[in-house]
Amino acid sequence: MDVMGDKATLLETGRLMQSADDRDDPGAVAEEARHRLAAEAGDVTSMSVLGALLLRRGDFDGAEPHLRAATAEGDRAAANNLGVLLHQRGYADEAAGWWRIAAVAGSAPAAHALGRHHRERGDEPAAEYWLRQSAEQGHVLGAYALADLLEHRSDVGAERWMRAAAERGHREAAYRLARALERRAAEELPPGSGVQGATGTRHRALTGGPHTGRTPVRTTPAAPADGRPVVFGAGLLRSASVVIGIDEPALDGPAATETETAHGSGERAAQDGAAVEDVTAGAQLTLAEEIEQWYRQAAARGHRRAALQLGAILEQRGELKEAGRWYLTSAKDGEPRAACALGFLLRDAGDEENASVWWLKAAQDGDGNAANALGALHAERGETQTAERWYRAAMDAGDVNGAYNLGLLCAEQGRTTQAEQWYRRAAYAGHREAANALAVLLLQVGDTTGAEPWFSKAAEAGSVDAAFNLGILHAGRDDEEAALRWYERAAKAGHTEAALQVGIAKIREGDLQTAERHLRCAAGGGSAEGAYRLGTLLDRSDTRAPAGTVLGEAVGEKSECEEWYERAAEQGHRRAQVRVGTLAAARGDVVEAARWYREAAEAGSLGGAFNLGLLLAREGSEPEALMWWTRAAEAGHGRAALRLALLYARRGDLAEGQKWCAQAVRLGPAEVAERAGRLRDALQQELTA
Repeated sequence: MDVMGDKATLLETGRLMQSADDRDDPGAVAEEARHRLAAEAGDVTSMSVLGALLLRRGDFDGAEPHLRAATAEGDRAAANNLGVLLHQRGYADEAAGWWRIAAVAGSAPAAHALGRHHRERGDEPAAEYWLRQSAEQGHVLGAYALADLLEHRSDVGAERWMRAAAERGHREAAYRLARALERRAAEELPPGSGVQGATGTRHRALTGGPHTGRTPVRTTPAAPADGRPVVFGAGLLRSASVVIGIDEPALDGPAATETETAHGSGERAAQDGAAVEDVTAGAQLTLAEEIEQWYRQAAARGHRRAALQLGAILEQRGELKEAGRWYLTSAKDGEPRAACALGFLLRDAGDEENASVWWLKAAQDGDGNAANALGALHAERGETQTAERWYRAAMDAGDVNGAYNLGLLCAEQGRTTQAEQWYRRAAYAGHREAANALAVLLLQVGDTTGAEPWFSKAAEAGSVDAAFNLGILHAGRDDEEAALRWYERAAKAGHTEAALQVGIAKIREGDLQTAERHLRCAAGGGSAEGAYRLGTLLDRSDTRAPAGTVLGEAVGEKSECEEWYERAAEQGHRRAQVRVGTLAAARGDVVEAARWYREAAEAGSLGGAFNLGLLLAREGSEPEALMWWTRAAEAGHGRAALRLALLYARRGDLAEGQKWCAQAVRLGPAEVAERAGRLRDALQQELTA
């Protein structure tokens, strides 16, 4: 770390002006001539000012005699500037001696420079002493440097000085103060709340394929109608939240007579003497509001990463237009993550063409997230070779999601061996969803022994799908206790199908209250089976008359259980459709009942086909009823076979009736088999009479 920077840096910042700048200004030339004459006449102030002018211009040889002469006369500004000059020439220890003289005399900039000098050499106590002297005199960069030192030591006093620098317009201090407040906000969140900090921008998935995003999104295959769990495949792509680095602080001078110096890597403090708005003045701000205000102050002063973070906050709040403006500002200043975020905003707005332009810019600047987005975009278009190239670029940029996406791409193409290799590469790098995907792949080829450790590794790293899949593995071994533990873990993290499995297990145990709570979570998360089972559970406690009447009057209001049945039915759950039809028939709503029975029957429900036949027969549509009963009986429905036997017997077709009696006896259940047996015997007697 160079305490004061080198000559090139000073010239680049504009704080040391080149000679042509002064010589082209008649006023500056006249001013210099006046100070030169006064200095030759022995005026100490003019010696100091002339030395500072020459130092700014980069004329070290011309500046040094004047600064030494003024210093010898006790001018503290000249002593500070002489230290600057010597530091530029590489004489750091001699520079520190002059800074000490100026600092003891009360120069805040000299105390700041001396503190930085000691910190560079590892003498933190001395560094803290001099930086504190500078900061307490109101020197902005002294306050910032002191805060940086204290923060490095995790000292609670760091925030006070960072705030002092930020309130005086130091943009890097404002940015870092916002970051510190964000960390505090994250620490204050309750465990397991899952609430993201302000930097968690929501980059949503590209439809239909692997994607890149900051919000974890999980694929959720529908559970079978019987509620049995299904193994979750490879989850969708995730990427880490924005991680922001820290620029070196700037080092400014104290006054017009003391030359200004700077040190940094492009993110310079704004110390132009302009009035600075105190963001803490006025109404009391919440922590989130204060974070946003400090980011806004830093961004307004040209801090590109603050602009990125401000854009993220605004995007998260839904203020997309303003978020886009700050992303654009940051992207134009060279921040690739802002270009990537802007691409996602444009994509979400339907402007895929311009989104790809910004992703390309960000990817070419080394942003792996943007490279993944380009890969996903090309994969969605079927351009797999181009997609693979960008995924490899993401991986080369250090984004492990690139390897994971390559695994997904190979798996989709049936290249299982290559998919396994990429999944392993990502999994070994700590990608939890790649570990889960690898385990699923191994499970699909029958390698349960190899799959389980990867499921465990992914689950311990926080993969909800992996925790659910471990529950399935243990359930398959009849280890219900271990299965329930993993299901509960996944359900706690919001896994819908895991909540369903916990609810089913709690019903078996008789813990109906806990079962209801989990079934509500599953149903609320979109599980049709969860909605149906919740309806069934609530149906047990429904005290209303089952026939839909109370004291001979129709019940018009639907119960909560019926509402859950209907939600499941609308999602295509066949048993729920039959149940909704039954409840509608009980209310006397034949049209509604027929609609739901028909939907269930056409989807393959034997109960739906049987009930539809009953309804049609009552309404006089016996031929269509015969068709639905036949379909149900041929598929194995015993009651439908018995109805067919009765129908054919009534028509006088005894042989056909006897055939369906035999089918009903074989299919059951017991009471149906008994009735069918008696009918068969009666028909046999008729045939032999």
